[in-house]
Amino acid sequence: MKIAFIIPAADIRRTFSYRLADKFYGPRHPIMGPLILGSILNRSGHQVEIYEELFKDIDFRKVEEADLIGINIMTSTAVRGYKIADFIKRKTNKRIVIGGIHASVLPEEALKHADQVIVGEAENVIREVVEGKCKDKIVYAPSVKNLDEIPFPNYSLLKTPYNALNVLTSRGCPYSCNFCTTTRMFFPYRQRSPENVIEELKIHKKKGLKYLCFQDDNFTADKERAKEILDKMIFHRLIFKETFFYARTDMFDDSELMDLLKRANFRRVFIGIESLNQQSLKYVNKKQTLTNIEQMRDQLNKYNFKLIASFVIGLDHDNIEDIQRMVSFSKEINAYQLQPQILTPYVGTPIHDQLETEGRILTKDWEKYDMMHVVFQPKNMTPRTLQQEFFNALKSFYSLRSPWNDFKHLDWMDGMKKIAFYITIKFGANMGSIRFLGRA
Repeated sequence: MKIAFIIPAADIRRTFSYRLADKFYGPRHPIMGPLILGSILNRSGHQVEIYEELFKDIDFRKVEEADLIGINIMTSTAVRGYKIADFIKRKTNKRIVIGGIHASVLPEEALKHADQVIVGEAENVIREVVEGKCKDKIVYAPSVKNLDEIPFPNYSLLKTPYNALNVLTSRGCPYSCNFCTTTRMFFPYRQRSPENVIEELKIHKKKGLKYLCFQDDNFTADKERAKEILDKMIFHRLIFKETFFYARTDMFDDSELMDLLKRANFRRVFIGIESLNQQSLKYVNKKQTLTNIEQMRDQLNKYNFKLIASFVIGLDHDNIEDIQRMVSFSKEINAYQLQPQILTPYVGTPIHDQLETEGRILTKDWEKYDMMHVVFQPKNMTPRTLQQEFFNALKSFYSLRSPWNDFKHLDWMDGMKKIAFYITIKFGANMGSIRFLGRA
């Protein structure tokens, strides 16, 4: 059987300005779920092709040749995914199967656009669904118990461009921030063995790509296990030009871990700081203190990380001054990138339940659930003000002066990227702001 997987991208993310900015943001690494499912089906004799719309427009004439089309949707891509499903169904009447985080929390909605919907982790049910052995309209998939038994992602099936390889050494997160969908979708928290991870890395190293991305929501959640993986990577010379990973501020508490990260060339790190207001940190159940954040500040220059500082703005205890303080702090610590994320009440999270109960959700236009649009009534400012402060924060951080810090603390290529990013943010943010405020 011929199968095509589609990973859709929302309209704004397929624009020229967004794709241009994305090129400078970092290496392009595809979503892993369909690559793993494709590997399972390919081993069973099926012909599989995978298309990720974020990086390149899809030639739907090729997709329509498939016998079955699988569509993976997040909340912000659900509208686009439904449009693609409806278009293909009208034109070809091919079988459509939809899965992903959004479909898992709203399966009845997704079923309006599909023949079947998979809820949860699809590895244990994908063959039965594709081969027609499971005919349930909504298929509830059990969580994978042993991650070592999952086949490695098959990148040869991907028909759209990429220049970085992904590795996922765990699923879920031992923490449970109340705005996060991950701990609700991938539960309980599970880990692969270090030996299994190394086996996959050896395969990736032979591909010759320079960039590696560890997609764990918190690679250093289990510090001893992270050290074991890093130590084995160093021993087997599995070092890449740059490795990206997600972590928390508490990783800086362990000097041995920090040394291994540096030796393994884990240079680019995404840290969810979330807020510089202790009340807000408690409100989102971050289990992190301002002391942790200050300790991170002290250690950053020593280890020369390219830090992506992530904050959630619009929390109930935050105001405009907190947003401005976020920008100043990020500049002070020479953050490589700032990623302000507007609080987004995803279905299935405690934040959604709270705001829904309080009548503060303004729209359920899922395409706006991308952490760049205000979709709820903030407590301490108007929606219009929060939206504008989001753009102001971006334009302030990515000013024409910002590349000089990169020239000084990193290298000339990082500085050149920042200049290009400044240009795309300046014009893209201005246009986006005008479009949103015109509807407000």
